[in-house]
Amino acid sequence: MRLALFDLDHTLIPFDSDHAWGEFTVALGWRDGEHFTQANDGFYAEYKAGTLDIHRYVRFAIEAVRERGLKTARQAHERFMAEVVLPAVSDAARSLVRSHQDAGDQVVIVTATNEFVTRPIAQAFGVEELIAIDLATDERGEPTGEIRGTPSFREGKVARVEQWLAARGLEWADVQHSTFYSDSMNDMPLLDKVHEPVATNPDAPLLAIALERGWRILNLFE
Repeated sequence: MRLALFDLDHTLIPFDSDHAWGEFTVALGWRDGEHFTQANDGFYAEYKAGTLDIHRYVRFAIEAVRERGLKTARQAHERFMAEVVLPAVSDAARSLVRSHQDAGDQVVIVTATNEFVTRPIAQAFGVEELIAIDLATDERGEPTGEIRGTPSFREGKVARVEQWLAARGLEWADVQHSTFYSDSMNDMPLLDKVHEPVATNPDAPLLAIALERGWRILNLFE
């Protein structure tokens, strides 16, 4: 197997999808704009600083979906895709993903954003294999705000890829070549694990490490 792993936010799309979805719910009137935006921006700053409590954030981020219910939230997400996400998807990002698919690589998106937000985005790239934060659900199938299993965040991305491989009877040693595209220092555990780490639209700390280590640097949004 040859693996091509992609982070999503700021890697394949030029913004944070969870943050953008939150702002979209404000525009829909589902949240008090000033309070929600302040909290949302605060969590995003913690993410960039590497201090985010992922469980606390997911409870916050999924609250609007819990209150409105999955059926209504999915209808709103269709608008979010049409109005926010798809216009921002670049030809360069699509071509990069397609180049790995055409080469016969197994393409997987590995993101720290929850599956509700990211599954339609992965499908828009033609990627069926998605490792995202799984949301725990109640007896009605509605999200509870808690995370099911290991969150695909920081070291958890390595663990989740290993689980994905194990479910297919594989382990890292069976992977002939692995590439991981990411923009963020939060993804250093998985960048260090693969054969070919690619700093993609990198933040300043990751750019410094990529330059020091001679990693490939790719900018998709220039």
